[in-house]
Amino acid sequence: MAGLIPQTFIDDLLDRVDIVDVVNSRVQLKKAGKNYKACCPFHEEKSPSFTVAQDKQFYYCFGCGAGGNALGFVMEFDRLDFLPAVEMLAKNAGMEIPREAAPDQRVTKQKDSLYSILTESDKFFRQQLRTHQEAKVAVDYLKGRGLSGKIAAQFGVGYAPPGWDNLLKVAGGDDQKNKLLDESGMIIVKPEEKKQYDRFRHRIMFPIRDQRGRTIGFGGRVLDDSTPKYLNSPETPVFHKGRELYGLYEARQALKEIPCLIMVEGYMDVIALAQYGIANAVATLGTALTENHLQKLFRYTSEIVFCFDGDSAGRRAAARSLEIALPEMRD
Repeated sequence: MAGLIPQTFIDDLLDRVDIVDVVNSRVQLKKAGKNYKACCPFHEEKSPSFTVAQDKQFYYCFGCGAGGNALGFVMEFDRLDFLPAVEMLAKNAGMEIPREAAPDQRVTKQKDSLYSILTESDKFFRQQLRTHQEAKVAVDYLKGRGLSGKIAAQFGVGYAPPGWDNLLKVAGGDDQKNKLLDESGMIIVKPEEKKQYDRFRHRIMFPIRDQRGRTIGFGGRVLDDSTPKYLNSPETPVFHKGRELYGLYEARQALKEIPCLIMVEGYMDVIALAQYGIANAVATLGTALTENHLQKLFRYTSEIVFCFDGDSAGRRAAARSLEIALPEMRD
């Protein structure tokens, strides 16, 4: 028996494919502002009323009311059932379909639990920035960088206090909660030493949000001479550094249309630009730019500006980014 296709895989598949590519391979699209148009393939018409929104990954016909995502379009246009349509999209995306009879519910439940513990951690860090006796050094640093309380709140900036178990005491407590803190990357567990402790300590905290606004990880900026200067969450079932972009969710919330996206080096660069009304900046999460990053960027804009530091490392990063970007660009 083939088994069920996990919903988590469907979500990942739709995140990987671009509806413009899917539709344009079957119906000739023409650019119309930020969207694409064509005569509807599902009813006869002379004037184009069929629209594909790349930023929303959605199609809709104002004439007949047909609409949906890339998977729904393939099912309707190619007259395929759900499974063959998924198989076709997955093959084109180079993805192997997992076949499981029941674990999908367990995976979904696990991810929901991770989102919950990360949200709790996010709230804890924000509260500590306002109330902890050691937070003044963090507040002074943010003010020294020219950030207002309003912009810090908009990006959910927080503070991880010094000490080994501040978050652990609040969000942990029993084996199940401690396991979630470990799986979400919020604590470090050393079973051979029978130790577990907070991953982030005495750091300014930047929550990383996915396209739905859920907290999926953190970046932490040190406030003393400790290393590393920036510490990011490890890879987890809900956080993949090579796919996510800091500031993209906030940019989409702030702007109805995104004329271009500015790729900068770090968290503070994104927030500093937003402070002065430039809300369309994003940054990678301690990793080099990847094809997955670019595919996500080009869903929301046709223009990307690389704005890295002017030192030799920044120039090398810009050159590498351009090499990766060129094959992904459309005419």
